[in-house]
Amino acid sequence: MPRVGTTHRGETPAQFAAAARPDASRYAAVILAGGEGVRLSSFTRKVFGYHLPKQFCPLFDGETLLERTMRRTSIVVPPEQTITVLTRAHERFFWPILGGSTTSRLLIQPENRGTATAIIGALLRLIEDGHTGPVAIFPSDHYVSDDLRFMRHVSAAFRAVEHAPQLKVLLGITPDGPETEYGWIESGAPVTPMHPDLDQIRRIRQFWEKPSPEVAHDLHLRKCLWNSFILVANAPALLSMIASALPEVYSELTRFESFAVAASEEETLRAIFRDLPAADFSGGVLTEFAEEFSVLPVTGVSWSDLGDARRLLAAISSKGGIISGGNQSVTQSKSFAIQGLQEQINGYKGSQGWQ
Repeated sequence: MPRVGTTHRGETPAQFAAAARPDASRYAAVILAGGEGVRLSSFTRKVFGYHLPKQFCPLFDGETLLERTMRRTSIVVPPEQTITVLTRAHERFFWPILGGSTTSRLLIQPENRGTATAIIGALLRLIEDGHTGPVAIFPSDHYVSDDLRFMRHVSAAFRAVEHAPQLKVLLGITPDGPETEYGWIESGAPVTPMHPDLDQIRRIRQFWEKPSPEVAHDLHLRKCLWNSFILVANAPALLSMIASALPEVYSELTRFESFAVAASEEETLRAIFRDLPAADFSGGVLTEFAEEFSVLPVTGVSWSDLGDARRLLAAISSKGGIISGGNQSVTQSKSFAIQGLQEQINGYKGSQGWQ
C-alpha cells in the first residue's frame, strides 16, 4: 500500500499533478453541475428537510460531491481551464461552495435544459477563449474511491486524443456485478493505428441503457463496461458532432456573435433559454453516433453514480463501513462531519424498511 499522501506509484499528489499537466494550456475540463437530482429527492427531503440536488449534498466529511469533483479534476486540469456549468435556481446551494471562484469559469444557465445543452454552452465558451485541444467532460455527482488512480485514466485518455484528435474516449468502469440501473458499453475492435497511447482503447460496438436483469447478466459475463459518462475529446470535434446530432439546439445557442458575451448578459441568456428544448447528451448524441466513440477501461477504482438512495447510503456509510457500487469494495475510515446527519439517515432507512 502507498504511504498516506502518495499515489500507488509512490509520488505525492503534487508530483503527479505536475507530471500530468506540464503545460496548462493543453487540456480543459467541463464539470456538469446543473442537474436537479430528482431520483434522490425523497432522500434529500427526509435528511435535509428540503430537496437538495446531490452534487450539493455535504455527505463526505462535510464536503460536497461538487467540491470533490472539482478537486479531482484539478489533479490534471488547472482550475483556470475548467468551466463549471450550473443552474440559476441553485444559487443558494452553490455560492457558499464557489463564492471564491472566478466567475468567468462558471457558466450559470437560467434553466436546466439537459446535459447536451450544458456541454454545448461550455464548449462554445472554451473555444471562444482559444482552446482547441482536448477537453474532459465530468458529471459532478459521482463517487470515486481513488482520485489519483482515476485521474491517471483520464490523463491516458487525454494523451490518446492528443495523438489521434478524431477520438472521442469514454471511460468505462470495470463492473462488479450485473447492475440494471447503469448504462453499459459493449466494446469492439481496438482503435487503429496502434500506438502506446492507444493500446487500451477500443471502439464501441453498442450502448445498453438500463438493461433487463437477463441482459445485464449477459453483459457482465461478456466483460462489458459501465458507462461513467466521463468523456475526453477534441473540443471543436465534439462540438461539431453535437451540432450534427442536435442542430436546433446548437443553432439557438449560436445565434449571437459571441456566446461568452451573451452568457454575461442575464437577459440575453434568458432569451436564449426561454424556448430552448431540453437535450440529453446520452440519448441525443451517444446513441446517435455510437460508432464514433471509443472506450478506455478503468480498473482498480470503485465508482458509483449514486443514482439511488441505496447506492448513496453505501458510499457514505459511517466509519468502518464498506463503500460499494463500483468494481471493488473500499473501507471508509472517516465518519460524517455533520452533526445529527447519521441519525437522520438512519431515520430514512427505517422509513424505507431497510436495515
